[in-house]
Amino acid sequence: MSTSSTVERLNNFVDWFIPADVVSDVEMRKQARIFLYSHIFGPFIGNTVPLALYLFDPKPGFQITILAAAITGFWIFPFVLRAFGHYYLLATISIQNLIFCILWSCYFYGGVTSPTLPWVLTIPLLALFYVGSSPRMRLVVLSLFAVNLAAFLFLYNVVGHPASTMPVSAMQSLGLVSTIATSIYVAMMALFYANALAAQVELGAEMRAHMAKAADLRSAVAEAERAGAAKSDFLAKISHELRTPLNAVIGYSEMLMEDMSAAEETEAIADVKKIHGAGHFLLKLVNEVLDLSKIEAGKMEVNVEPVDLQALLERVGERHRPLARQNNLDLVVSCDPALGVIATDSAKLENALGELIDNAIKFTREGGVTLVGERVRGAKGDEVAISVRDTGVGIAPERFGSLFEQFNLAGDTSASKYGGTGLGLALGQKISRLLGGDLAVESQLNVGSCFTIRIPAKPVETSAKPAAEDRDVAAALSAAETFHRQLRPLIAQAGREAEPASGQGQEVKAAVNA
Repeated sequence: MSTSSTVERLNNFVDWFIPADVVSDVEMRKQARIFLYSHIFGPFIGNTVPLALYLFDPKPGFQITILAAAITGFWIFPFVLRAFGHYYLLATISIQNLIFCILWSCYFYGGVTSPTLPWVLTIPLLALFYVGSSPRMRLVVLSLFAVNLAAFLFLYNVVGHPASTMPVSAMQSLGLVSTIATSIYVAMMALFYANALAAQVELGAEMRAHMAKAADLRSAVAEAERAGAAKSDFLAKISHELRTPLNAVIGYSEMLMEDMSAAEETEAIADVKKIHGAGHFLLKLVNEVLDLSKIEAGKMEVNVEPVDLQALLERVGERHRPLARQNNLDLVVSCDPALGVIATDSAKLENALGELIDNAIKFTREGGVTLVGERVRGAKGDEVAISVRDTGVGIAPERFGSLFEQFNLAGDTSASKYGGTGLGLALGQKISRLLGGDLAVESQLNVGSCFTIRIPAKPVETSAKPAAEDRDVAAALSAAETFHRQLRPLIAQAGREAEPASGQGQEVKAAVNA
């Protein structure tokens, strides 16, 4: 067994006696360790003195028994420390007991010329080890020693002392044993103290290393925050440059499809439809990237308003039903009559549900998609659970852990056939958490999947509840007006850049101006 492992085992054994309030203080824990080492191993060395007295004294008396009992009593201190604490009080009592043992043996065996007098050197040594640099405790120990020494001198010189029955040769032998025992004890304590200092130095070096790593981490975090801010700023500035040509592509492709449908140009329509679909896909991807960037930067605001959940689900279902029909799927909306009106951000909730429905349609080839809304009881009160269920390919259990990662395509064998999940699920989860809820998934391969958004069913604080139909009409008119206002300058700009010379181009300009 190596020396380091032996020291570690000893430290673990000794640390069992240290109470929790002492462990939390590094300096006091070091002192307590030395205190315990002294009281666990010290009595073995100290009891050599009463044993030598018993062997060398022709008429051993009660004084040897009391000395042996006092030295053996040091073994009680570790258990008292473990049970009751009060380290400094126990250290003071222990030093008093040591002073008593030394002066007791000197009183009966030689006084100031006693062979046991070298043990007096251990008193300041242990005071240094036990109480450390505390001036108050050092003063207590010195005062304690002065009072005991005064009492000893009074008893020895005034009251008198018993005559020793030990011969000179026995006294010399006792002095040799006492000196050797004292040397071993001091060496043992010095060794333990050196180990404690080495451990403290090692701990200090480790703490400095941790502090250096913490400083590096703080620097890295600051750098990451600067990079994140730069990314957000870049995306905010580039968003207009990305959306402008995409809106132009989408607008022109729609106009071209109308003109080609009138001219019955079937083959050309198929190509334009691909352009139109690619434009919509890219615009959706750009919007998702920007939304994720806002959420990660903490700049996405939640506009809480009264929301009729049944009307919202019907609106979301109606918006995505054409896409479902293109894939020969049924999109069914099922609402719990008790859904009612809650306070949340309707636009963001619609966005999250739209991402889930798009994902369900993408991975479903037969059957259909069902949008279900219901009230449930959660851990923090009433919640709304909105589920998007499909009869698609399903998800393997081992992919659940990475399902909501951004651009998660790795390891997905269905990506080449159906297209990857991209950013939709990641955005849906972040929006759900932004609304105070979360997004959960249940799936079985070749059976289907179910994504469920659970958000708190916060009641509406105001009593004014406009009719769902009025809100739908107002939202539709506002959306149409906003779209028309944004689309006109974009397409007009694209038209000016293209400078169409044909009659079809003039018709496009006329349509834009209208």
